Amino acid sequence: MYPSIYYAIKDLFGLDFPFLKMIQSFGFFVALAFLVAAYFWTKELQRKEKEGLLSSSTIKTLKGARATPSELITSAIFGFLIGYKLIYILLNFSAFTENTQGFLLSVKGNLIGGLFLAAISSYLKYREKEKTKLEKPIWVEEQLHPYQHVGNMTLIAAFAGILGAKLFHNLENWDEFIADPIDALLSFSGLTMYGGLILAAAVLIYYGYKNNIAVPHLIDSSAPSLMLGYAIGRIGCHVSGDGDWGIDNISEKPKWLNWAPDWVWSYDYPNNVNSVGEPIANCLDLKYCNHLVPNVFPTPFYETIMCILLFFVLYYLRKRITTPGVLFSIYLIFNGVERFFIEKIRINTNYHLGGFAFTQAELISSLLLIFGIIGIWYFKKKKIKYN
Repeated sequence: MYPSIYYAIKDLFGLDFPFLKMIQSFGFFVALAFLVAAYFWTKELQRKEKEGLLSSSTIKTLKGARATPSELITSAIFGFLIGYKLIYILLNFSAFTENTQGFLLSVKGNLIGGLFLAAISSYLKYREKEKTKLEKPIWVEEQLHPYQHVGNMTLIAAFAGILGAKLFHNLENWDEFIADPIDALLSFSGLTMYGGLILAAAVLIYYGYKNNIAVPHLIDSSAPSLMLGYAIGRIGCHVSGDGDWGIDNISEKPKWLNWAPDWVWSYDYPNNVNSVGEPIANCLDLKYCNHLVPNVFPTPFYETIMCILLFFVLYYLRKRITTPGVLFSIYLIFNGVERFFIEKIRINTNYHLGGFAFTQAELISSLLLIFGIIGIWYFKKKKIKYN
């Protein structure tokens, strides 16, 4: 396992680049997931607009105005935050590579560096506005295409997704939150996928509504991308060993799986980023020197395979389903079914209601399945057309 990209590069290619320790494997694959999802989302929105299913909107922008106080202040704040952290990191780079998350989430920084970058950033904004200043500012109408919103929507989804993931995880692990609320809120560990999906989806639907993007087409265009992004994100879970693995698996590998490596059936997640399990003998190079005993089901790997296959199914269906909203409803069904069954071999907190025991993910996946079925019925019954 590779807690950071540094260990992967060193193990696979024999190259020693200490600065790569700052790039956590989980974070790397999450960022890659957003980039790949944004690419396919953009392509699908472009296709829908080309086919006349979506249309551009007209916005008015003020050209030739001088920099406003709010613009200068915003630039100064942004510059201060970058300088405050960046200079501090550069002055303590060795310690930063050993504890990247701790450095980024701490309140420590370099005040002089922050003030210097704040002044530079504010000045650059002022100069930028001065170069385009007109004697009399004018309002200009511009066409904004749906696919041009993808950058904003991706950033919004990333922020809302992380916030929702943390919120649902802390609700699911309330005792851990009460014991150390600061660490529970600020650490990068402990993320619940469904929390991120629910909050991000709600925010993006609102964004589409406010920007006159037909919501059924917007969510349909996102369905394949969401499935593929989740598959890539799960690679990060598997490679880093972030604790999102399955239950103990000491059973002998079945004969029908003899063609696959042993870890596909049962894995000990050596050098996992959570440092869970027993110490690894003669582990000298890695900061993370634990592995699981006994082995477990590598559920993140299973989800990656399943979601890649489901991505291809959704990608195939995207041009064949003509009723807006149905493709996203199918995505909800696929997502719910996949996660419901994987929960049977995953470690999770159990809730009890009467004589029933269930996990948060099982509950939400069941609701997604229901909402997906209702969605197909609703959109087909209404036969709503959005242009």
